[in-house]
Amino acid sequence: MSRTSASPPTAGSEASAVPAGSDVSAAKADSALTHGLKQRHLSMIALGGVIGAGLFVGSGAGIASAGPSIVIAYAISGLLVMFVMRMLGEMSAANPASGSFSVHAERAIGPWAGFTAGWAFWVLLCVAVGLEGIGAAKIVTGWLPGTPEWAWVALFMAVFLGTNLAAVKNFGEFEFWFASLKVVAITLFLVLGVLAILGVLPGTDAPGGANLRGDGGFLPNGSNGFIIGLLASVFAYGGLETVTIAAAESENPVRGVAKAVRTAMWRIALFYVGSMAVIVTLVPWDDPKVATVGPFYATLDHLGISGAAEIMNVVILIALLSAMNANIYGASRMACSLVARGQGPKRLGRVSSGVPRTAVLVSSVFGFLCVLLSYWRPDDVFPWLLNMIGAVILVVWIFIAVSQLLLRRRLEREAPEKLVVRMWLFPVGTLVALAAMAGIFLLMLREPDTRDQLLATGALTVVLAVIGVVRQRRAAAVKN
Repeated sequence: MSRTSASPPTAGSEASAVPAGSDVSAAKADSALTHGLKQRHLSMIALGGVIGAGLFVGSGAGIASAGPSIVIAYAISGLLVMFVMRMLGEMSAANPASGSFSVHAERAIGPWAGFTAGWAFWVLLCVAVGLEGIGAAKIVTGWLPGTPEWAWVALFMAVFLGTNLAAVKNFGEFEFWFASLKVVAITLFLVLGVLAILGVLPGTDAPGGANLRGDGGFLPNGSNGFIIGLLASVFAYGGLETVTIAAAESENPVRGVAKAVRTAMWRIALFYVGSMAVIVTLVPWDDPKVATVGPFYATLDHLGISGAAEIMNVVILIALLSAMNANIYGASRMACSLVARGQGPKRLGRVSSGVPRTAVLVSSVFGFLCVLLSYWRPDDVFPWLLNMIGAVILVVWIFIAVSQLLLRRRLEREAPEKLVVRMWLFPVGTLVALAAMAGIFLLMLREPDTRDQLLATGALTVVLAVIGVVRQRRAAAVKN
């Protein structure tokens, strides 16, 4: 990773430029890790990151609120995510790092920004591991009633702890096959859906536009329903960032991340926007099953696919287990990178046989602690924890956009050959994305359910930022 000149000073920070050894520390951390991920692993990690439980389950609430206009909501939020991934891809291809956007924020804005973005994301991933474990356990206990949920969560944790403690290629193989299964499932769903829409699927009649125009029309709940659907769609896209973290451990980081980012566009359009279009065309948006048991199940059931519920339970289970595996990996690499840059306790950054095993263990323990909180304090602590991480991904996106805005000019001056991926319409595209993120914040403040999430996430971000600024000032004082 090349060393860069000091960035312009930012408001509220002293010595916003990165310390001279920051890039060197990040590079040393990455060199200590093995490079066991192949291009096929990276491609499937990127592809699998798009297809998560948020798509299979969370989209139901969005459809119930926005109706057929959910297609537009997913298209708008999908365009924003494409811009974010393009910005992140530009920086990651120029300077691959296991700390991804945290490293870029540190280089562009200052150590406090890298600290804030990195640790906020770490908390998000660890809590998500617990949530995914709980969701997976509920599915299995539905098949095996009488078995305790916590035992299944513990089993899943143990499996993926073992996977991530071993060589990184094991993580890559797990994600490769998990992602392959998800891709096959969503592809079959889309094929069946398109055939049904065309009226060539046996036993079905072409629905035409009846479901798009009926029951209140394309926008049945007005602008308020559309806004709720839009907010639900924004947070369904989380998970794409993992590929830029994994790229640092691939055989060819620059080529790997560049290829993954460039193909993200059609994946988002096909899997998210395409599946929403199929669902609302085939099934009335106000069908109770859409919100209660999930839109994909409701669609398969509507098409008369036998065993639709069990098919979707298997797919959702795979999606949840895949997310658990990827989030333990991402959390451990982010923690390792932060420690290497002097942003955390040194013991957490120990690397053994190319794997940050202490970080893997601590990240998994924190995730399991979240599971225990869901049993011990289901009415106060656990909901507070969920609200705290509710908008973290949006905070991360803002750091990505600001970092790209600052680093692009520096790259053009110092190393233009590293710009193998370029943000579209720079700087206008970046500024439009930032304005869209600010708009999402305002919409979240407007809705009671998301307002609490935004305030709790804001509190977490402010606390981390204050700690980061204090650490930065102390480091500057010691250096001087």
